[in-house]
Amino acid sequence: MSQFFKNSIVLLLLIFIGGNAMAQKFTTHAVKKGETLESISKQYKVAPATILSYNKEIQQGTAIKPNTILVIPVGAKTAQDAMATGEKESVSLFKKEEPVQEEPIGFTTHKVRKRETLYGISQRYHITEDDIKRYNSELYSSQLKKGMKIKIPKYRRVKPEDNAINEDDYEVYTVAPKETRWSIAHKYGITIDSMLVLNPGLSKMTDHLSEGQELKMPKLLGSTIKGQETQLYLSYTVPPKMNFYRLEKQFNVKSDEIVRLNPEIAERGGLKEGMVIRIPEQKSDPGEVNTDNFIFYEVKPKQTEFSLTRKLGVTYKELLKLNPDLKDGLKAGMVLKLPKDQAGDFEVRNSLVLDKIDLLDSINPMNRPKLVFMLPFRLDRLNLKNKEEVREIIENRNSLKYSLGLYSGALMAIDSVAKLGISVDVETYDNQLDLSKTKEILSRENLADASAVIGPLDLSSLKEVAVRAAQYKVPVIAPIPAESDLSLGNVFFSYTSDRVLRDKILSYVEGKLTDENIIVIADEKNQSAKAMILKRFPTAKVLEVKEEKKNIGINRDKLGSLMSEEVENWVFVETDNFKLIASVVSILNSFEDTLLNPEVSKKKMEVRMFTTNKNKAFDNDIISSTHLSNLHFTYPSVYREVANSAFVEAYSKRFGDVPDRYAVRGFDLTYDLLLKLAYKNNLMDVSKIIGETEYTGNKFSYERNPTSGYYNQASYIMTIDNLRVVQITD
Repeated sequence: MSQFFKNSIVLLLLIFIGGNAMAQKFTTHAVKKGETLESISKQYKVAPATILSYNKEIQQGTAIKPNTILVIPVGAKTAQDAMATGEKESVSLFKKEEPVQEEPIGFTTHKVRKRETLYGISQRYHITEDDIKRYNSELYSSQLKKGMKIKIPKYRRVKPEDNAINEDDYEVYTVAPKETRWSIAHKYGITIDSMLVLNPGLSKMTDHLSEGQELKMPKLLGSTIKGQETQLYLSYTVPPKMNFYRLEKQFNVKSDEIVRLNPEIAERGGLKEGMVIRIPEQKSDPGEVNTDNFIFYEVKPKQTEFSLTRKLGVTYKELLKLNPDLKDGLKAGMVLKLPKDQAGDFEVRNSLVLDKIDLLDSINPMNRPKLVFMLPFRLDRLNLKNKEEVREIIENRNSLKYSLGLYSGALMAIDSVAKLGISVDVETYDNQLDLSKTKEILSRENLADASAVIGPLDLSSLKEVAVRAAQYKVPVIAPIPAESDLSLGNVFFSYTSDRVLRDKILSYVEGKLTDENIIVIADEKNQSAKAMILKRFPTAKVLEVKEEKKNIGINRDKLGSLMSEEVENWVFVETDNFKLIASVVSILNSFEDTLLNPEVSKKKMEVRMFTTNKNKAFDNDIISSTHLSNLHFTYPSVYREVANSAFVEAYSKRFGDVPDRYAVRGFDLTYDLLLKLAYKNNLMDVSKIIGETEYTGNKFSYERNPTSGYYNQASYIMTIDNLRVVQITD
């Protein structure tokens, strides 16, 4: 038995035995008048030192203020118990801090309706979810249910007359097509944060705006007087040999207007060297401020004119021309507009310029992520005492092989970030590839404190977890390809979709195309792929595929008639039938070995093979790797081949075998997730400002679809050259 399988069994045992140990449960306690640390510790049967370790804001020997919210570990050992067993008290991996809350002036009762969420109820009554939980303690351990009656606290509210905001200073703005928060904020000269304050109903999870949506915005300066406009002027010192013609060309102002504004010109008999005159400042017509014309950048704290212009690739004068408010100084939160085609050392996503952030240099050790893994180890079907049987199951059951690979790579990532000073709390559950088991786990475990959930692998369970996690705005990572009709914004689809991969390879070919001869070979199941290729390359030739019951193939002579002897032939093969692939590959190789005109030239026909979807059929053993290499077979891929690296070396040392692509993906996916959470423990917020990231064999670039989650847009172009799979870099 290989070392890897031995370690796999050990890994399963750890999951089986240690699953409950990883999942420490907590509750909160609002301190009442007269309560002390000792009385609270007795109430919950928890040692005072344990309470202190989870609540750094209170000190031993000092009185605890009423209404202070304490985090209490449920089921923790008392000091006496710990001493009796020789154990040390554990130190919290995360701390939950909450502000001191005023006492309510009364309560109202709310009966929960079907499909109501805690978040929806909190928004209805203008309170927080924690306010509701505080006075309905059962919600710390169970979900809302239809018909449940809960207490809603009522607090003193500021009277409208006490509000300092003058409604006359604000107006209703209707969102036009293609406008974004950034373009509107720029138009009004305010920050995004100010827009959110004025419009508390705007989602903090997405930047999406709908056409026709109404926003409360400050009235623009001078907007109360119709047609009011202030003309600005430049002071200009007349140089030697200057005349009116050159002035008109330089400033686009007629000479009679210059004379009218500067009477001294007539008095002194014309323009004179050294004369200081007024020139009306011309306003550039920026056109409509939307995503068709501009991209936008939000100024960050401590940025200077020098760092900003170097980053954006423009001069300060050019910035000032597009953003006149800069004349009053650079301020954090300002939204600047740039030309749509502006090039620079930055990435643009949804018309917003993203900062390139080095996550390794941006770790905040105070952020302590909590990950929940929900994978189908299916321990209920394994006899861990029979190692040979387990070994055979691991080899033949894809879900278990994938889960073990993913989880072993994830453990390596957790070890790696620990060396960077990041503490991670981990809970692992075996959902057994079963929806009912998933629901059972969710009924007893609270996802409110989780930073992210990785898994499950089956779509029905993924949907269930995503719905539950959405109540707490917890992101759910889909670690495998998943086509979903989910309409939730908290799902991160980590596998790049087939549509994006197809677009990637077609864009690559389009960029390299000169006069090559393109041929498309697609079976009946892949007509949509053929249509996409023909849309990009209308002059491409099409070879019909013969499909008869169990037989499938192509006519060699017909293919020969489509081939070119003058230019290189680029052949797209679109199928998931390995027999058709083997036939095409063999025939194309025979053409490549053919001399065009043996009597005149020794030049061979040039052939290159492509596909927009490299599925499992291309890996079938009957397809010659040598033939694929001869054809420089090129395709889009979610991952790249992994060379020797520190990760491969560390993994081999720990598990006794080189990591497969599942383990590599588990490492990259988890490492990327943890670095982002260590930068800011809110994946939705981080995804707005972090662009593409790349690791051992995978890269990630999440873009948000306002209605259905976050989708990875990153991919590679791979080719087989000299029997090696290599990445094409350009």
